[in-house]
Amino acid sequence: MGRRLGEYTKNNTKCMVPVNGVRLIDRLLEQLSRTDLQRVVIVVGYKGKELMDYIGSRYDGRVKIEFAENPVYDKTNNIYSLALVKEQLQEDDTLLIESDLILSDRLIPMLVDCEDPNVALVARYESWMDGTMVEIDQDRNIVNFIPKEAFNYANAGSYYKTVNIYKFSREFSRQKYVPFLEAYTKSVGNNEYYENVLRIISFLNNHDLKAQDIGKEQWYEIDDKQDLDIAEALFVDEKDVLRKYYGRYGGYWRFPQMLDFCYLVNPYFPSRRMKDELRANFDTLLTEYPSGMKVNTLLASKCFGVSEDYIVPGNGAAELIKVLMSLTPTLSEREGAKTGFIRPTFEEYPNRYDDNSQVTYVPQNSEYRYTADDLMAFFGDKDVCQLMLINPDNPSGNFIPKTDVMRLAQWCEERGIRLVVDESFVDFSTDYATNSLLSDEILEAYPHMAVMKSISKSYGVPGLRLGVLASADKELIARIKKEVSIWNLNSFAEFFMQIYNKYEKDYQRACEKFVVERDDFERQLRTIPFFHVMPSQANYFLCEVLPPYKASEIVISMLKKHNILTRDCSGKSGLDPNRQYMRIAVRNHEDNARLIEGMKDFSK
Repeated sequence: MGRRLGEYTKNNTKCMVPVNGVRLIDRLLEQLSRTDLQRVVIVVGYKGKELMDYIGSRYDGRVKIEFAENPVYDKTNNIYSLALVKEQLQEDDTLLIESDLILSDRLIPMLVDCEDPNVALVARYESWMDGTMVEIDQDRNIVNFIPKEAFNYANAGSYYKTVNIYKFSREFSRQKYVPFLEAYTKSVGNNEYYENVLRIISFLNNHDLKAQDIGKEQWYEIDDKQDLDIAEALFVDEKDVLRKYYGRYGGYWRFPQMLDFCYLVNPYFPSRRMKDELRANFDTLLTEYPSGMKVNTLLASKCFGVSEDYIVPGNGAAELIKVLMSLTPTLSEREGAKTGFIRPTFEEYPNRYDDNSQVTYVPQNSEYRYTADDLMAFFGDKDVCQLMLINPDNPSGNFIPKTDVMRLAQWCEERGIRLVVDESFVDFSTDYATNSLLSDEILEAYPHMAVMKSISKSYGVPGLRLGVLASADKELIARIKKEVSIWNLNSFAEFFMQIYNKYEKDYQRACEKFVVERDDFERQLRTIPFFHVMPSQANYFLCEVLPPYKASEIVISMLKKHNILTRDCSGKSGLDPNRQYMRIAVRNHEDNARLIEGMKDFSK
């Protein structure tokens, strides 16, 4: 009945729901019609007449379709629907398929061509999966079916999820499955699942049913609106693929086995020990209220070595960016003065202002390099009350050394310009330990300067949503604290700051390891013949895609063939519109090697 799909199943059964304009039933019947089948039997119940009327004669001459009706669909479960066609099960070898699935075109042939007479398609367990799991032995025998209520997260590493597609031989159906099905329904009733019968058979240790691992082939089961949204991204047409994925702004962990080279985090932190401490306190952090702004300010002060009056923690840097960008012009004494930006840049900052409030500097060189002197020369005769510097910059990776940033800060002080430095990526720079501006001494020397830091990126915890803003301008900090919610941080983010200093040496080692890995990854990227790789002191590289290739075709190919998501930056404001660009994050060595392999495969 698909109640969790809401309005999508108000007038239709689940298999009539369209995914990217194609109904699930049409996609499945098209796939089955390309297979050498004698007939397709569809068991209908909820809105069954509408489904039968829709199918009508549209598949005549391609596949023979029969219907069986479950008149008590609302009082039974799939074991009863299957029992209604037990005679058909015993007449021939059978594929058993649930109709709320969307599948790669290769999965049904994989099942049909498998030499095993009785086999279930399975996929290694991932966090998005729900429903019946199985355990298999070294010979691919299914030795146990694990229903939802028996799922044990401690054993999740050994679980496989049934894709809900099976192949049964006629002999298996006659001699095993149907007799057990009949006995089970008589004993337990009809409001059960047909997998329970397979579970009982597996207990007999007869090794009747094999598992076929589908590997990286795509599939999804659509039970609710979120499932539908994900399925539309997984099976989207190439012309819409980037819009579907980029428009999600994260959450890519929901996609099976995807490697995300778009979003930018530290691949080597938190350490295992720190994660273990977070896990050990999970129940408390989940069920207890976090502290308010006063306590979290104290924790931020402790973590980053900045006085409480100079620092404010935020629900990610995004919360602080929004408030800061709205407040700074109102605090300026120069009415009508504008904000200076360097492009290409992280658009979250300039998006807060209309075009008339911005003065933009674009480096006039092919690698988008610039210095503090370049900025002072350009903005020297511009009427700006605020200058925005991301250092290292995003997406160019350009980096201005700390001594030069402080020269720029002094220049801004003398002109009454607020300098906002976003140093979210500075801990990835060479000599990272001395490059941060987060210290009372520096902040007090330049009271017109504000320093933003996204903890998500540097510390590898984007799920916590944590950032800090620091400035010796106490009025600015106090105003920001009034603008954000008193409970703007969750308990997990608060606890992270509480325990961080115990793991500070782990963090330093992680940053050192990262610099080595980035250097190696840069060397590997430079072997790709269609890339011009620009220097970077951040955890990503801006790469020009050389003719005749286009960034979009590389991104789509990497996604479709290798399940790797990368960022097409072509068309980004400040980049040459006549050239093609990609931004590629730096992950751990294994992931980076997988990306390089995929890129080399594309160039063949």
